[in-house]
Amino acid sequence: MDQLQAMEIFVEVARLRSFSAAGRKLGLTRAMVSKHILQLEARLDARLLHRSTREVSLTEAGQAYLSPCTATVEQAREAARAINPAGAELAGALRIQAPSSFGSAWLADAVARFNLLHPKLTPSLFVDDALLDPIRHGFDLTIRVGGIPDSSGLAMRRLAPCRGVLCASPAYLATHGMPAEPEDLLRHQCLHFSHLTDGTSWHFSRAGAQRTVRVQAGFTANNGLVLHQAALRGLGIVYNTTFLAWRDLLDGTLVPVLPEWELPLNDLSALYPAARQMSPKVRALVDFLVAEYQPVPPWDAALARAAL
Repeated sequence: MDQLQAMEIFVEVARLRSFSAAGRKLGLTRAMVSKHILQLEARLDARLLHRSTREVSLTEAGQAYLSPCTATVEQAREAARAINPAGAELAGALRIQAPSSFGSAWLADAVARFNLLHPKLTPSLFVDDALLDPIRHGFDLTIRVGGIPDSSGLAMRRLAPCRGVLCASPAYLATHGMPAEPEDLLRHQCLHFSHLTDGTSWHFSRAGAQRTVRVQAGFTANNGLVLHQAALRGLGIVYNTTFLAWRDLLDGTLVPVLPEWELPLNDLSALYPAARQMSPKVRALVDFLVAEYQPVPPWDAALARAAL
């Protein structure tokens, strides 16, 4: 256990009176926060917090421990600032991994502009749709769609929503017709992303109604850019993302399919090892990306403006 990180987590839980709020503040899951607190209590052989379904409060031991613990955490932060003072120039290697579609469409440009601001950095950007283990492969930062397992040893910070959209070319729809209901997809050629964890099951919701359709995959690939190109060529209906399809949706090269039905919402998240303090260069890049993509990512903002 990283005792200093556990102490920092304890201070935030005590301040916010909430495991979930402390996790959001520190970029950790609630389960990871709870795990660190339990390990800290085991190390100290003392119960620090009362837990209930409504609130978290300090035990007598927790009250006694909080003040010296807070002082220790602050001293550690001061020591880090002495080595990496505010405004110090960022330098060195920075290994980043991202899905191929998002990495090519958006992240590559953002990292290039970030590098112009910090020319002593030497970024390496690996774009791959495989779910590589960031710790085992030595990545400083990994961009991923969706959450992270509690046991992964990773911390997470949300960057942007990742909205799905079904779309097809006008030529395909002119030949095969526009689906009116999700079940109509069973009669269509569907372009399938092989890394979807739920196989070929596509899930829909509208006004509380839920539908699931197991589509027939007419074309399968492990790369979103490949499927996007196949849709442009009229091969079928693709389960796309707005960050990839937005420009073609705006100019009519692709047409939304079943737009009144919502697809499951995921997040684009920045992942980094939870067992060590985030380095200044990683923190700076994450802050840069948050500023780029929040509160509304530019691709969704462009679609929203066009809908007005």
